Amino acid sequence: MGLGGISIWQLLIILAIVVLLFGTKKLKGMGSDLGGALKGFKDSMKDEDAKNLENKEQEDVNTASQQAEHKDESKL
Repeated sequence: MGLGGISIWQLLIILAIVVLLFGTKKLKGMGSDLGGALKGFKDSMKDEDAKNLENKEQEDVNTASQQAEHKDESKL
């Protein structure tokens, strides 16, 4: 048995039908487009994570400086 009850032969027949319908050039183009979209998605996720990390670090610095100012004020 293959994936979810589908045998390897059934998968090969489906693949052959898809190739006949779309052609190899169109499938190659679709694969390239899909790969580019996934790469763009991953890059944007990395950028978003970097921005979130930068914002968190800035908040930590601001909090630390506020706490230091508060300690200085309480000593006076």
